[in-house]
Amino acid sequence: MKIVEVFDSRLSFSFEVFPPKSEEGMERLKEALKHYYRFQPDFISCTYAAGGTNADRNLEVCRTIKTDGLTEVLTHFTCIGFTRDRIDTQLERYLSLGIENILAMRGDLPAGWDGTRGDFSHADGLIRHVRQRFPQFCIAAACYPEKHLLAPSLAADIAFLRSKQDNGADFLISQLCHDVGAFERFLYLIREAAVSLPMVVGILPVLEKDALIRMTLSNGCSIPAELAAIIGKYGDDPQDFKKAGIEYTIQQIHRYIAAGVEGIHLYTLNKWEEVEEIVAGSGIREAVTRTFDLVAQVG
Repeated sequence: MKIVEVFDSRLSFSFEVFPPKSEEGMERLKEALKHYYRFQPDFISCTYAAGGTNADRNLEVCRTIKTDGLTEVLTHFTCIGFTRDRIDTQLERYLSLGIENILAMRGDLPAGWDGTRGDFSHADGLIRHVRQRFPQFCIAAACYPEKHLLAPSLAADIAFLRSKQDNGADFLISQLCHDVGAFERFLYLIREAAVSLPMVVGILPVLEKDALIRMTLSNGCSIPAELAAIIGKYGDDPQDFKKAGIEYTIQQIHRYIAAGVEGIHLYTLNKWEEVEEIVAGSGIREAVTRTFDLVAQVG
């Protein structure tokens, strides 16, 4: 099923995972997937490293989710280092597995690179190619509520987002954004710019201080006062920080739903215990025992 079809009937709910580097990590992820399935997500996305350095592992994760047959798969895909022919070859592999949803991005440039060294310099060109060459794909595009790090201005970034829409994107998934007020301003501005695609907001659970700060700042995102207070108050106590962070994340989910988004997308970091607590606490999904039993049989 194409993910874009979900938005006509309900708020979507989904998870993001990343391809582990080791076999041990892959086994842990497979166990985590069973717990994610209990909440009947509309899809699970899997990240993809620039240049396809983890392409085989990404494909293994996507194949596992598809084979389990309990939700849709959204694969990330970047154009760094890729010719058109290589892109076509890679995308045909996904189609051969029945995967028809893709998040098309430029991706982060490797250290020392001053361009993509491929046939496309930006995501809109990749999106146009996928739309023309593989019309069967449902295409998601990335957006940046607080501006992409390399964009000269928010206005320029929104203009580029409009180009992604005009070149064939079906819906949007945002970069993490802790500042709901900034997100609401961004949503207003893109609608004013006639960007009308459904918006799925990406939420990074607040679980570990150092990881939170590193990921937030490396993506050029802000830390609002309420979150800064949690860091200041509980930063030296990992357990209390996690407890406060889980409650903060639950509140974020509620705030984003009130802001009028079309979907909630949790970056799991391949964890499941804390993710279960967040989803259950938010009330956005009820855990379904029967679904878990079906996955246990598959495993």
